[in-house]
Amino acid sequence: MASDASIPLTVPLSQQLWVRNRDVIHACLHCAFVRGLADGTLPRSAFAYYVGQDAFFLQAFARAYSLAAAKTTTTEDFALFHGLATGVLEELNLHGRYAQEWGLDLAAVGPGAATRRYVDFLLATAWGQGPIAIAAAMVPCMRLYAHLGQELGRSGIPDHAYGPWIATYGGEEFEALAQRLEGLLDRHGQASLEIESAYRYAMDCELNFFEAAILAGREVGHGGPGMGT
Repeated sequence: MASDASIPLTVPLSQQLWVRNRDVIHACLHCAFVRGLADGTLPRSAFAYYVGQDAFFLQAFARAYSLAAAKTTTTEDFALFHGLATGVLEELNLHGRYAQEWGLDLAAVGPGAATRRYVDFLLATAWGQGPIAIAAAMVPCMRLYAHLGQELGRSGIPDHAYGPWIATYGGEEFEALAQRLEGLLDRHGQASLEIESAYRYAMDCELNFFEAAILAGREVGHGGPGMGT
C-alpha cells in the first residue's frame, strides 16, 4: 500500500484508504480497458468478455452483501446491506441487456483466473469476517466504478456504444450507493492491517480484472475495434 503519513487522522477512514491506494486507482483509470471505454475504441470481444465475467462476479458481490447483513447487529445496517444488494441486482439487469443484445449466454460463463481470484477473496472474507471487514473488501469496487464513471463522463456522456456504461457508473444513483457503503465503514471501522489489506487486495483485483478483459479480447481476435455508435 502506498503510504502517506501526511493524511490527518480526522479524515474519514474511507478517504484515508482511497488516498493510500491512489497508485492503483491511477493505473485503473489509465489502463487500456478503461481508456477504450472512454473513447469507444475498446474491442467488442474485450467488452463481451468483461460483461460475462462481471456478471459472474456480481452474483458473488450480492451474496457478500447478504452475508454482511446477516452479521450486523443493528436494523439500520441490516437494511443498508440489503438495499445495496438490490443495487447489485440492478447492475445485473444492465449486464443482462448487454447479453441479450449480443446473444451472450451469461449462465454458461465460467470464471477466468482474475475473476476467480477476486470472487474467492470476497466470499472468504464474507464468510469468515465481520461486516466491517466485508465492507472494506467491497468499498473499492463501488468507489472505483463511481470514480471511473465520473471521470469518463466529466465532459459529457460520449455518443458511442460504451456511453451507457459511463452514464450508469458516473450517475448520482451509483454515487449514492458508494457513499452509503463508505458511510458504514466510516461509522464503525478503524484503521487496521486487516482493513487496509482487504481494501488494497480488492483494488489490485480490480486492476487485474480490467487487464484480463484486454488479454481475453486479444486472444479472441474478432469483433474489431469498438462497437460502433
